[in-house]
Amino acid sequence: MVDVLRGRRLVAPGGAGVEGVEAEAALQNKVVALYFASGRCAPSRDFTPLLREFYAELVEQARPPAPLAVVLVSTDGSAPEMEGFLRQLPGAWLALPFHDPYRHELRTRYRVTATPKLVILKPSGEVITDKGRKQIREQGRACFKSWVEAAEVFQNFSG
Repeated sequence: MVDVLRGRRLVAPGGAGVEGVEAEAALQNKVVALYFASGRCAPSRDFTPLLREFYAELVEQARPPAPLAVVLVSTDGSAPEMEGFLRQLPGAWLALPFHDPYRHELRTRYRVTATPKLVILKPSGEVITDKGRKQIREQGRACFKSWVEAAEVFQNFSG
């Protein structure tokens, strides 16, 4: 579980209800990708389909599925904007609720000055890379193998 999200409730685009899910349970033993993005941001709209495809190949289509979780940290300006963006994302992804002030703290902690930004974390919260977007664009699925090795999570994923 990513310590930086301990105690947080996350919502799912696919309808994990208003009550959300416990971050500890949802993210246990996974490489976590914090996706700082906004539906109103053209670069985010450009990168999101690529990230969706990357995720689908690794998690939805792979057997066994890769130990990867994507958590949206919205940079949208309003809750309705975020909700609209969430509807475009895979149902298995999670997000910090719009009204959770922790979104701003995470943006500061990971020095997010432009979006989209994809920060890959170990379970301890230590950064594996803050250049996840660039690595996916340049290396495709191959970058995940180095992430999972660096994260030291139990895995039977062979890549």
